[in-house]
Amino acid sequence: MKYLIIGGVAGGATAAARIRRLSEEAEIILFEKGEHISYANCGLPYYIGGIIGDRDKLLVQTPESFGTRFNIDVRVNSEVVAIDRTKKTVMVRTADGSTYEESYDKLLLSPGATPVRPPLPGIDTEGIYTLRNVADTDVIKARVKSGNIKRAVIVGGGFIGLEMAENLSHAGAEVAVVEMAPQVMGPVDFSMAQIVHAHLLEKGVRLYLETAVESFAKAGEAIEIKFSDGRTLVADMVILSIGVRPNTALASSAGIDLGPMRGIKVDEYLRTSDENIYAVGDAIEFTHPVMGGTWLNYLAGPANRQARIVADNMVLGDTVEYEGAIGTSVAKVFDMTVAATGLAAKRLKKDGIEYQTATIHPSSHAGYYPDALPMTIKVIFSPADGKLLGAQIVGYDGVDKRIDLMAQVIKSGGTVADLTRIEHAYAPPYSSAKDPVAMAGYVAGNILSGKMKPIYWRQIRDATPGEFVLIDVRTPMEYAAGALPGAINIPLDSMRGRLTDIPKNRPVVVYCGVGLRGYLASNILQLNGFDDVRNLIGGIKSYRTAVSAIPAPEPFGNAGSAGRPHAESSPARAIRIDACGLACPGPIMKLKEAMDTMSAGESLEITATDPGFARDAESWCKSTGNHFVSSEANGGKYRIVVERGAGSAAKQDCVQASGRGKTFVLFSDDLDKALATFVLANGAAATGEKVTIFFTFWGLNAIKKTNKPKVRKDIFGRMFSMMLPSDSTSLKLSKMNMFGMGRRMMRYIMKNKNVSSLEELREAAAKSGVEFIACQMSMDVMGVSREELIDEVTVGGVATYMNRTEDANLNLFI
Repeated sequence: MKYLIIGGVAGGATAAARIRRLSEEAEIILFEKGEHISYANCGLPYYIGGIIGDRDKLLVQTPESFGTRFNIDVRVNSEVVAIDRTKKTVMVRTADGSTYEESYDKLLLSPGATPVRPPLPGIDTEGIYTLRNVADTDVIKARVKSGNIKRAVIVGGGFIGLEMAENLSHAGAEVAVVEMAPQVMGPVDFSMAQIVHAHLLEKGVRLYLETAVESFAKAGEAIEIKFSDGRTLVADMVILSIGVRPNTALASSAGIDLGPMRGIKVDEYLRTSDENIYAVGDAIEFTHPVMGGTWLNYLAGPANRQARIVADNMVLGDTVEYEGAIGTSVAKVFDMTVAATGLAAKRLKKDGIEYQTATIHPSSHAGYYPDALPMTIKVIFSPADGKLLGAQIVGYDGVDKRIDLMAQVIKSGGTVADLTRIEHAYAPPYSSAKDPVAMAGYVAGNILSGKMKPIYWRQIRDATPGEFVLIDVRTPMEYAAGALPGAINIPLDSMRGRLTDIPKNRPVVVYCGVGLRGYLASNILQLNGFDDVRNLIGGIKSYRTAVSAIPAPEPFGNAGSAGRPHAESSPARAIRIDACGLACPGPIMKLKEAMDTMSAGESLEITATDPGFARDAESWCKSTGNHFVSSEANGGKYRIVVERGAGSAAKQDCVQASGRGKTFVLFSDDLDKALATFVLANGAAATGEKVTIFFTFWGLNAIKKTNKPKVRKDIFGRMFSMMLPSDSTSLKLSKMNMFGMGRRMMRYIMKNKNVSSLEELREAAAKSGVEFIACQMSMDVMGVSREELIDEVTVGGVATYMNRTEDANLNLFI
């Protein structure tokens, strides 16, 4: 039996070796267009960057060694240019341009894929490269070694593009990534890609997202890249990493069927429309095991598996079926690892398929063991039966083994419940007793069962003011370091004692740092009669990450786009604290405890693995009068340096950071007094302090809705309604009201002088997180119902007010 194989990388070479292991009598000829076979394609970027120092290590086999070991006729620099299916021959063109025919009994196509090179003006300018094979690598490596590459632009933010960004950065170049989509790393969802964006910015990579290249042009010895929005960028090298397309020209010209995605169509035995011709690798189109329908999968792992299967089928008959691939991928991006498997939520949304997601932020191993590094896990599953549809992980250690476990559950048709049944090997250096994979399954299970009702970051971002009652269940100190606009701080451990502070007439959204305390809080509320309680999935960490704006990239030659001072060295006498492995709020608590013992001018260096710690520490320093010196990120660790503020005020702020605040009691419905209250409240809120306004008796009139719903009232309630102002627009001046003329004059003057009205000040206060509490007793006496008050108001009693005064350092009665 005579077997011809077209393509000597990955699939082709693997199939040839397997055929020989099955038959010593077979005649096997391997054709490769280039001069190398069986090379480590995925290692090419790391050779360019110097991570892999020896080029020969990329060449798994030479044509000579491979041919000798497996008794295979290896013909490099030989391109198959035509297939005659009737005669069962191929036409081969050699390096010197001559051609000849070769017959076959069985033919295997493994032609791979071709890099996309769009027909843009100037695309052939010297210095613009694609990376697909050893020859490409040698050219790029030579340019890098010349020392003339100071600025490099990567067009395309996929796996190879980001690997090249990292390696060119290692080689000493300033790097920019240009991507037409709103995110890099297409296989993952936007919220997960945002973690990668932040890491790239930390490493000084400039990001041009949602940016299209219009043309290239020579600019002296450099290349000018012009974008469609009119901006330009000048670089010494351009790497095109826009994507690849299946190399199907040979198959198509031979009349072999292509699929809807224009890949070579194969059946379950990897056989083409011609029973004597098979195909594997990047060029084939095969059914997706989860989604159905055919798709293209450009990954080396599936290509090698296909090669083994196809060899068995070619030699032994069509006996082994290929189950298909779900696209399990992993990539190193500087210090970070990004992995995905199955279907992304954005793909399901585009196809109109119902899904739900769960996001968690665990550590790579037990937090008490050194160097527990954070990871973010997102699972996508069917709301009907919990079938696992996809998973994505971004982190540092342990990402690869977790994504592999999830991939196997998906391929076996398993559910999120199966994630909890996996028996994990556990020891503190490697995992936690509750492995992150199991935790993702438990969270997803709670969503499926209805035990936890989820809300996602987009729903919070897009919500209208007052649509939800936002409850921040973190500690007061965490809350002071930054909270969602309009959120009320009710720490989890205080929840049961403050249930009356939470209105029941609107959906309640609880949130914490990463979602766990939010789940516990939502459980408490549901068991205490709150019908519509939702937990922010992934907590404020997921929300902040997802909504963070990407800064405009700085020109080459500037400091970079990380946007944060970096710690080059620690102060000689700095106190050093290790907070690695601690989840939020652990690191900020460690920071506060250490600063409480320090004197003005002393420095503290604290190292943590919580990626949000640098931002939280900076916010905390601003609110406490201390000085944020610098931060540095390396290998998943964040080193923060802060300096103790001068003076007793700073010390008092530091000691009482969890208790600072201002409270106001508005007893009056005079317009001028209400204005003063909201002016002071806005000013206090602007300093980052917790502010509460307690509205009692006549003060309730300042928070009535303009368009109030009809409410059933008794005789006394109706009498009060007739005698009291209908809403804030009817409030009178305490002096010189003059039957309403003074009030109208005041509002007229304020408008002409561009001074905010009472209603505008009230709205600004609500957006700044000022807490509005209406006195329950006053409402009962005066016949005011909750429905008549603006949405931002919560209802409480004297105990609630006294609780706020205990946490405040200023209380005003107006």
